Amino acid sequence: MQIEALFPQKFGTWTEYAKRYCNAHVRYFGKRPQWDYRGASNLNELHQLLSGIMIRRLKSEVLTQLPAKIRQRIPFDLPAAAAKELNTSFEEWQKLMRAPNSGATETVMGLITRMFKQTAIAKAGAVKDYIKMMLQNDSLKFLIFAHHLSMLQACTEAVIENKARYIRIDGSVPSSERIHLVNQFQKDPNTRVAILSIQAAGQGLTFTAASHVVFAELYWDPGHIKQAEDRAHRIGQCNSVNIHYLIANGTLDTLMWGMLNRKAQVTGSTLNGRKEKLQAKEDDKEKWDFLQFSEAWTPNDSSEEFKKEILFTHFEKEKQHDIRSFFLPKPTKKQLETTCDESRIFPDKNTISEPRKVATRDTINCGRDFEPEAKRLKLTTTNDHSSPPEENPSWSKPTKTVRIENDPEAKSLSTTPAHPGKTWQCAFCTFINDSVLPYCEMCENPKGSSGSINCIQDKNKNEEDNSQKDTSKKVDASSDCEKQVLGQSAPDQLMENKEETIEVEKEDRLIPQGVEQLKHSDTLPVYDTLMFCASKNTDRIHLYTKDGKPMNCNFIPLDIKLDLWEDLPASFQLKHNRSLILRFVREWNCLTAMKQRVIRKSGQLFCSPILALEEITKQQAKQNSTKRYITKEDVAVASMNKVKNDGGCIRLIMKDSRPQDPSTKELLEDGNSYTSQDDLIVNPSTSKGYLQAVDNEGNPLCLRCQHPTNQEYQANAWDSRFCSLKCQEEFWIRSNNSYLRAQVFETEHGVCQLCNVNAQELFLCVRDAPKSQRKNLLNAAWTSKLPLEQLNEMIRNPVEGHFWQVDHMKPVYEGGGQCSLDNLQTLCTVCHKERTARQAKERSQMKRQSLASKHGSDITRFLVKK
Repeated sequence: MQIEALFPQKFGTWTEYAKRYCNAHVRYFGKRPQWDYRGASNLNELHQLLSGIMIRRLKSEVLTQLPAKIRQRIPFDLPAAAAKELNTSFEEWQKLMRAPNSGATETVMGLITRMFKQTAIAKAGAVKDYIKMMLQNDSLKFLIFAHHLSMLQACTEAVIENKARYIRIDGSVPSSERIHLVNQFQKDPNTRVAILSIQAAGQGLTFTAASHVVFAELYWDPGHIKQAEDRAHRIGQCNSVNIHYLIANGTLDTLMWGMLNRKAQVTGSTLNGRKEKLQAKEDDKEKWDFLQFSEAWTPNDSSEEFKKEILFTHFEKEKQHDIRSFFLPKPTKKQLETTCDESRIFPDKNTISEPRKVATRDTINCGRDFEPEAKRLKLTTTNDHSSPPEENPSWSKPTKTVRIENDPEAKSLSTTPAHPGKTWQCAFCTFINDSVLPYCEMCENPKGSSGSINCIQDKNKNEEDNSQKDTSKKVDASSDCEKQVLGQSAPDQLMENKEETIEVEKEDRLIPQGVEQLKHSDTLPVYDTLMFCASKNTDRIHLYTKDGKPMNCNFIPLDIKLDLWEDLPASFQLKHNRSLILRFVREWNCLTAMKQRVIRKSGQLFCSPILALEEITKQQAKQNSTKRYITKEDVAVASMNKVKNDGGCIRLIMKDSRPQDPSTKELLEDGNSYTSQDDLIVNPSTSKGYLQAVDNEGNPLCLRCQHPTNQEYQANAWDSRFCSLKCQEEFWIRSNNSYLRAQVFETEHGVCQLCNVNAQELFLCVRDAPKSQRKNLLNAAWTSKLPLEQLNEMIRNPVEGHFWQVDHMKPVYEGGGQCSLDNLQTLCTVCHKERTARQAKERSQMKRQSLASKHGSDITRFLVKK
């Protein structure tokens, strides 16, 4: 069509073109003859004509520095049990092809489509074994392409059974979430597998972090296959890309492979002037003999009956926890009263605390290790190698020790040298261990965190020596335990400065010698302060000088966290300039995703993101409402009040109604009270539309702000509900629960803002896992605290609402209802349950206090003389 538009009749009419280049011939369908234009002929002549009007550059000619692409075909035999249904369909297809006019009820294309799906189910067991074999290489990241949902489900189960982290992109994943998943696969080393749909994720995405591509299924079009291959073979790829095609013998795969090569030859001869095909060498068949012994895979049917051992029971719910939790330090009374919600409010108090860093790191590195609470507490205490258990009541203290232990030079500060011939006593179980053992032989508690006799003696000696010195012993204390206590009792600003110097010194040691010379160069500028501006649509941060002049450079905070400084100029290799960027990234990561969105939306220049957030929140006028959502009754009342005050009329707008339909439109004149007016506003929720006000000039008014929509009265009524996209977005957020969840999920991606657990990832893992394994996943995760009925419902039919909720930061009963996105946050089910229980307790206390003040008598009245 493009050639016909540019050069009409250059190739003749459609019939002439088809007969010349499409190998048109007459074939009979029964007794009725018809032309068949599905062939190809005279391709060299067609290529010569196209080369005169089309400029074509191949990828191999443009990207000459890309590594090689190696295709490999892996044929294997299917077990007899897996190919039973497929063989029956093949026999039916052969009979249908021999007698096409036998009156069969199913067409040939419908039968081939059914065979295509049966092929996917038949080879799914072998594909699972092949994926598990590839996952044995811990350093390998690869892509898996498939077409049917059943094959995608089988690949997902294989990855979950191997306890590897993965991403999955199919047609159900929204476009906004796909970019987040791509960044996770590219930058997270623990995410090793990407399960992709050939049609949904075969174009436009970049997965250069992978070096292997596995095609679990084939597709009809070679263009889709090549585009899927090039997701890993594109700019940014440094390694050769190995592409594996899994071909099941005796299935539709063998026919499709030959068809793909014929189509590739036709397109190659037409466009490039040479015959091309999917050149894939066949490796040694003995390597893949294990695939023919694979077990048959059955789809995870929702109608399958649940067995008793799959669901939780009351005995399992109330069973005793790990006995080692008995030896763990018990929290104080003050900590028991403080929930995770109250311990996470440090961004609102303008303090930059350390736990947020660890929380952000956990969000990136959280894999399939959903551990029970007892094991998590044990791991938290093992991080603190120097302070005794009695001095570690807060969960934020071990995190600061982790930062120091990551430093190569600071490792010596957190370990106590073992003295030969001596023993040490465990503080938890009081077991006497040999000095060579790094962990307690009884309770596996690490040696560094135990209150051993030798450590106490060394501490007393150090205290006696330090008592004879000057009062400046706080800085020069030689005891590791004292350094921990001093570091924890110091103010937040001192800890920030100390950690900042540790980070800068660590980076300086990693800088090569060539960069060392740049640090002392006088040509590079040194900045006292920098201004930042967050991009509204991307994750980038733009840099400005203190005068507000753009520096024409930007960076991504996650890249700085991963020590990737390529986007910044050479001047930021200086120690002082680099510390400015590190300080900003630390403060930026302290903010939640929703608060980062507020700063991005403002588009302001700022030095500190926390101070900028304060200024923005002060300027915003917060609405107080104790109602959760806007209903149709509220819209009707607002429209009626607008008409009574300013005049006009009211009409009922519906989605499927025409603007001139009198049965769905009711006009009310100003100043008259008709009975129809009462009929309209008595129960507007029963109708499918809204009551909209119309001014005297005939302009419909916005349902949210009651301003004219600047549309004619004769226009489509349903399209004239809002005056702008901003009003439309805010209206749906305050009236539609599903739209509200979608918008919050687009910002926070299902990560709890209190405990930083990736609840969405756990939901996907449980949903995609086989039913027999869902119980183990939930039992090893934070969801084990939930009630028994809710856990069993998660096994039967897992949905997003079982794992995370959207909650108001300012509660509804305090005026936070009908809010915007700024007052919403993502909470996991456990945190949401705890927060709801605490708020219910607060409300009951408020009611009791109000009743006591209302009915209580004033004692001063008794003293008044009557």
